[in-house]
Amino acid sequence: MRNFYSILFIICFCSGLIAQKATVKKANVLFDKKAYVKAAEMYEQLGESQLVLQNLGDCYYNNSQMKDAVRAYGKLFLTFKDSVKPEFYFKFSHALLGEANYKKADQVMGEYLKYNVSTPKFIANLKTNVPFNYVVQPMSKNTSNGDFGMSFYGDKVAFASLRNAGTKSFGWNEKPYLDLFSANVNDKGLLVDIEPFPKEINTKTHESSVTFSQDGRIMYFNRTNAKMVKVGNEKIANIKIYKAEFANGVWTNINALPFCSDMYSTEHPVLTKDGKKLYFSSDMPGSIGSFDLYVVDVNEDGTYGTPVNLGESINTIHREQFPEISNDGSILYFASDGHQGMGGLDIFMSKSLNGGPFAKPLNLGETINSNMDDFSYVVDEKKNLGYFSSNRKMGDALYSFTRAENQERYVVEGDVRDKNTQNLLPGTLVSLYDENNILIGQMVVGGEADYVFATEPNKKYRIEAMRDFYIPHSEEFMTNEDGKLRYTIELFMECYDDAEEIITKRQDGKVQIVLENVYFDLDKSNIKPDAERILNVLVDFLKKYPEMEIEIGAHTDSRASDYYNIMLSNKRATSTLEYLVANGIKRKRLRSKGFGETVLLVRCGSACTEQEHSINRRCEFIILK
Repeated sequence: MRNFYSILFIICFCSGLIAQKATVKKANVLFDKKAYVKAAEMYEQLGESQLVLQNLGDCYYNNSQMKDAVRAYGKLFLTFKDSVKPEFYFKFSHALLGEANYKKADQVMGEYLKYNVSTPKFIANLKTNVPFNYVVQPMSKNTSNGDFGMSFYGDKVAFASLRNAGTKSFGWNEKPYLDLFSANVNDKGLLVDIEPFPKEINTKTHESSVTFSQDGRIMYFNRTNAKMVKVGNEKIANIKIYKAEFANGVWTNINALPFCSDMYSTEHPVLTKDGKKLYFSSDMPGSIGSFDLYVVDVNEDGTYGTPVNLGESINTIHREQFPEISNDGSILYFASDGHQGMGGLDIFMSKSLNGGPFAKPLNLGETINSNMDDFSYVVDEKKNLGYFSSNRKMGDALYSFTRAENQERYVVEGDVRDKNTQNLLPGTLVSLYDENNILIGQMVVGGEADYVFATEPNKKYRIEAMRDFYIPHSEEFMTNEDGKLRYTIELFMECYDDAEEIITKRQDGKVQIVLENVYFDLDKSNIKPDAERILNVLVDFLKKYPEMEIEIGAHTDSRASDYYNIMLSNKRATSTLEYLVANGIKRKRLRSKGFGETVLLVRCGSACTEQEHSINRRCEFIILK
């Protein structure tokens, strides 16, 4: 599942271009028309310029061909990393996740987000925190049908599919246009009695994502707009939500909803059980990301209210799509690639208490979600039976699931903040230890800096937060047996430069321990008695913060040759390091580097006084973590 089911549909393209000699200009025409299969064939012949690699990677990425996307993006980053736009970091990371290369994916995503992420720790933590255990099975042996987007249709189900293959193909993926189908589900969980909806519903363009009223007499569905409009330099056809009514055995009164537009897409409608609200996804003006989730009132007279954005707890700067709402309206399910996940679109759930805003979403875990696109989750809450869509096995396919609620869970949760500013601290490593100090859970918190760990009753725990340039912080707590399931602990961390007067952040961004200068005699690298007194202060300081790591940087004056000064400064840095080790500081916490005369404090050339030369002969202590 890639954007061709969910963003802008391009209806026409010049198929004759591919038969001509490949040029960048011709390939770009195909690419701009979203004819990604043919564009990729042409780009593969056109070398490895930055534009070619970017567009080639996008062609494969948009068709979920992650192996080829990784190949193209990998070459792009190898050669042009300094000029690559942020959006390609995001896509490259998701392509790597699609290939289960978590280490490289996390590295790239960390550069994009500007804080550390760990997908393996995220997945491991979810195993004990998801609210349901799932058993999943495919609903068809053939994954080439392109089935997706299941919905309940009375005693039947409805879904979108490529299986009504015609002669015309869609340039995005060179596959047939989508139609809507109804079917029954047999006792083995397989689709049977599959029938297309009538021609009043299925047209020569795409139809998908259908939802029905409780009596089955009203349906809302997606249809690609037949009218093309110019947006920027492209001619495009957006997606609209249509309403149809079933009367006298036929679907009639088929019209686009009034808040739809030729200039943006409205998609993936889902109607609440009482028929009073319609949830959907859109990139309409005012959206936070590429696609956001919205809700609109459905009035008794058939009119509609003003669409309301579900806000930043749900919507990110990326894609939120395929909403589903529980019968009582208290639980929202949706797909997103903007919240932390396992790769591509993942399925999330969010609860609303007493009709208020939806809370922070929870990933449904690795049985439902994969490292590819997982989306369009629907569930019969009474039977705990449902369906979702995924392209985890190459090609969109429908999956059924049964779910069983986890046993009663004790949970510790909270977030991590700066003690002084109260700012959230994403990228912090949070660890949970039992009473014997054995690690039982660990995660790197995401953009909301929140964590959650499963616990057990009547047990003592310690939770600890660690982050570079901050003092580690921990809290102890005890679970009980009186039915309290949820403990909230906020971890407030203090950065070193706020906590200690001798620590300062320099203009170059480095964090330095400021001590009296450790001076060396001319041409000497041994530690003098005055230097010992100063270094003993550093020893005590490093023992106070046992997780701190530092770099010892030694400097010389500008006399002698560059080579001699580098060698001398390396000796001075090494002797300082060895002094710290001899006084109980672990070697693995220390780095040493000689800078020679490359970083002078006093630049006085040949006119330096002895005092100015002595100022340049020094050691500096930079905190690494």
